[in-house]
Amino acid sequence: MDRQARVELTTAVVPAAEAFAYWREMICETFVQLSAAPVAENAFSGRIEHVPVGELELSTVVAGGQVVRRTPSLIARSGDEYLLASIQLRGRGRVEQDGRVAELDTGEMAFYDSTRPYTLSFADEFRQLVVQVPRRDLAVRDTRALTARALGRCGPGQVVPAFFTALAEAARTSPQTSAPLLPHALGLLSAAASFAASGEPGPDPARALVRERASAIIRRRLADPSLDVAQVAAACRVSRRTLNRIFAPEGGVAAAIRRARLERAKALLIEYPDRPIATVAAQCGFASESGFHRAFRAGFGTTPGGARGQ
Repeated sequence: MDRQARVELTTAVVPAAEAFAYWREMICETFVQLSAAPVAENAFSGRIEHVPVGELELSTVVAGGQVVRRTPSLIARSGDEYLLASIQLRGRGRVEQDGRVAELDTGEMAFYDSTRPYTLSFADEFRQLVVQVPRRDLAVRDTRALTARALGRCGPGQVVPAFFTALAEAARTSPQTSAPLLPHALGLLSAAASFAASGEPGPDPARALVRERASAIIRRRLADPSLDVAQVAAACRVSRRTLNRIFAPEGGVAAAIRRARLERAKALLIEYPDRPIATVAAQCGFASESGFHRAFRAGFGTTPGGARGQ
């Protein structure tokens, strides 16, 4: 499978008697080498929608009950080194690795590592988002303390499933707008891994989680020209000073808001070449078209019209 392009796979393309055998091929092609068995003898169906965001791979899985295993022999057969996270979107799931078991309800997630044996179990039909990233791309070296721990129902970890669910939808509908989010996604995934390993966020994971919460608020309210540092800080339940310190590498929160508006505007200009520039400016929270032109030229060295011609 081309891991750099959006792909949809479904058992509907084969006869019912061949559905699960085809499903085994689908999951091995999408993730890593796995064995699988259905939990019931009735007809099986499954579907995977895979979208890449750089090196990050997002796969939405909808299928019937099954047990999936990554065994020592399968690990020896392939050198894949990935950290994966299953985010439960519907139904219940179970992740077993490193002597622990995570029972996942809707909105929860758990990590597992492809370099060691693991088992995924689903008693009934389910829907999951699977996030897969090469281990080398994360600021995590030893994963043994973080696997098979449920995250997401409360505390800082609840930000992570919401972020990646939104990212998967953005990658599916508008790949141009999702690509700039890759560094944030990797940072948040590393922070969540650290949180899973320690049970509580240290300084860096805590900052990363606040940063991603703030980024999500900014993206959601880009069209609001009144959005400012105070509103974002209040929504994140931190002080403006703390939030500006977290965003200091980017020039502060106000600069992050302006950059997010400009990136969104540029994507809209290219994706919708017939949409009036004034409409794009308003959709991205600019109070005037003239102000939008000035900000766009300062940010990209060209006019909005020029960006469409590039």
